[in-house]
Amino acid sequence: MIHLENEYSEVHAFQTAKDSNVLCGDSFYLTLNEDYVLCALADGLGSGKYAHEASQAAVSVVRSNPEESVDTLMDFCNKVLLRKRGAAVAIFKVDFKKKEFEYSCVGNIRFYMYTPAGKLIYPMPVTGYLSGRPQKYRTQKYSYESKSKFLIHTDGFVNVNTKDLLNGCQSIPALVAHLKAKQVNTSDDMSFIVGTLL
Repeated sequence: MIHLENEYSEVHAFQTAKDSNVLCGDSFYLTLNEDYVLCALADGLGSGKYAHEASQAAVSVVRSNPEESVDTLMDFCNKVLLRKRGAAVAIFKVDFKKKEFEYSCVGNIRFYMYTPAGKLIYPMPVTGYLSGRPQKYRTQKYSYESKSKFLIHTDGFVNVNTKDLLNGCQSIPALVAHLKAKQVNTSDDMSFIVGTLL
């Protein structure tokens, strides 16, 4: 598990591998500084070694280029997946100064953000996966309110009542504990990232 926190955001990430696999087919990258938080989540097709290799390739290229735009990062991820297994990829980048975030996703990764007023932001992903083939992206930009909470997860995640959970007054560590307790599915790799924008 990874936990990052500063005066602008608090973010936790957690993952488990399918069954007793040594390697998880999901990979994530998180970085947080005074200007932005950047999250990349990749779900390699299938499971095991080649799924892990594909998802790691995607997040590694994001790790190497954190200053780039979300569109550019998605394009980098797609190119690095040529001749690999392929992966669903989502990238979420928040600009604290502008109080805006950008989100783009290809594949079955889900993202939810709830504002303190109860508004749901749920960007629709592009179906399919990244594999090096020419690909269109749907990068969306949103403004956000302070104390908004978000959740992003791969398809192995055991869903919960997301609205009630994120609308509640729980701290982020309490949310993580609740979400971890619900993850009883061992038939797929699973990753989630949950956080708040302060």
